[in-house]
Amino acid sequence: MTRSAALNRARRVTELAALADDAQVDVLVIGGGITGAGIALDAATRGLSVALVEKHDLAFGTSRWSSKLVHGGLRYLATGNVGIARRSAIERGILMTRNAPHLVKAMPQLVPLLPSMSRSSRALVRTGFAAGDGLRRLAGTSATVLPRSRRVDAARAVELAPTVRTDGLDGALLAYDGQLIDDARLVVAVARTAAQHGARILTRLAATGAQGDSVTLTEQVTGETFDVKARAVINAAGVWAGEVDPSITLRPSRGTHLVFDAAAFGNPTAALTVPIPGELNRFVFAMPEQLGRVYLGLTDEDAPGPIPDVPQPTPGEIDFLLDTVNTALATTLTTEDVRGAYAGLRPLIESRAADVRSTKGNSRTADVSREHAVVESPNGVISVIGGKLTEYRYMAQDVLDRAVALRGLPATACRTRNLPLVGAPANPVSTLRAPMELPLSLVARYGAEAPNVVAQAGCDRPTERVADGIDVTRAEFEYAVTHEGAATVDDILDRRTRIGLVAGDRALAAEAAAEFLARV
Repeated sequence: MTRSAALNRARRVTELAALADDAQVDVLVIGGGITGAGIALDAATRGLSVALVEKHDLAFGTSRWSSKLVHGGLRYLATGNVGIARRSAIERGILMTRNAPHLVKAMPQLVPLLPSMSRSSRALVRTGFAAGDGLRRLAGTSATVLPRSRRVDAARAVELAPTVRTDGLDGALLAYDGQLIDDARLVVAVARTAAQHGARILTRLAATGAQGDSVTLTEQVTGETFDVKARAVINAAGVWAGEVDPSITLRPSRGTHLVFDAAAFGNPTAALTVPIPGELNRFVFAMPEQLGRVYLGLTDEDAPGPIPDVPQPTPGEIDFLLDTVNTALATTLTTEDVRGAYAGLRPLIESRAADVRSTKGNSRTADVSREHAVVESPNGVISVIGGKLTEYRYMAQDVLDRAVALRGLPATACRTRNLPLVGAPANPVSTLRAPMELPLSLVARYGAEAPNVVAQAGCDRPTERVADGIDVTRAEFEYAVTHEGAATVDDILDRRTRIGLVAGDRALAAEAAAEFLARV
């Protein structure tokens, strides 16, 4: 079933009422992150009736706090996990060439060869990059999509990363990986594509009392409560999975990033990749991003205790990132250069963490497997836990296959491997073409759907920026409300765009965001 891909207030009212009246749905998904959205899309395209419920907003949790990388699995190959490395490379290729070529591009990663880097470390990186080329070929991804790794001279290294330390610089090693324009935009695209195929995508709807065949739902605005019957209830709540199913124990780890003006790094075109002193296979990355920013990450710290809605970086993590990147810079960055920061929690599986502690004699979350697991609780809820963003499609297929087998669902075969998301050129939503000049930043965020964003705008001055110095247009704010399910100022500033990462930018754009919400 193909429908409009627009998510908005009117659709939500209609579909919320319909869900309350339904005798039963085939699949009810709890969680509006990348995994939940992927499950909803997979289920809808298999011909199942599906509803996704999310307590907050799409991409409210971990799915918006990543490094915006679609990893090819090189790190996992280095640790001997060939299976996850191969799957990651395959899923990266699917995203870049079929599902979302408009959202995922090749990102150059530059490892400077500085005197502080030993011969053994250089050899390890060269070997790793060569293995990465092998993974790319094994996955069937062309070198025209992801170029081969190579060594470049010092002059080229400085062109790509202008603030790299030049004293003793002996060139650099250059490789390529996938980079998302934004992780939250991917979640929204997947959710909208699921809606296009008949899924009900309902935010601000909290799930409690989950059983294998029923859930109690509470509308967060009105407080209205009702029960929904489902042939399969799937828990995709990520780091909050244990709140849905208390039999699940996770061991969250915190990954922190710092946000800089790109000018602080000389407006780089490659991700400066810096080995962490004393580590063999860990790096920090200074990655060029949208809105004229560079994101510097990433940490991997144990994060025990209650799960906060919005995790916060610690002073120690900020110092660690600055100290590490400064080993490769000609200039010294300080906390005064930091424009913003964010942290996300990885939903690592506690049993895998215990295995690491027993076999390696330590408790570092960096050593814990990023494998996912599909489990059925004693009360019948099916949960998918662990995993990583790159493999969201594969994880969704895995959990749907299990649900179909366990519950006898009348599903067709999985179709998502070759399914273009909203914004990809082959998606029907992307068919409108308008003879107009469009801002390149808008095209980067919306792909082939970009002309629709402007052509369907009802506001005046649609291509005008929402504020000085911020390359987001007024039409994008309107589209967030009329087509992408944004219901609050925070939805617009923090998830449909990334303006909110910098407090000063948030203040400049908040009034315009409120203006568009008031119109609907």
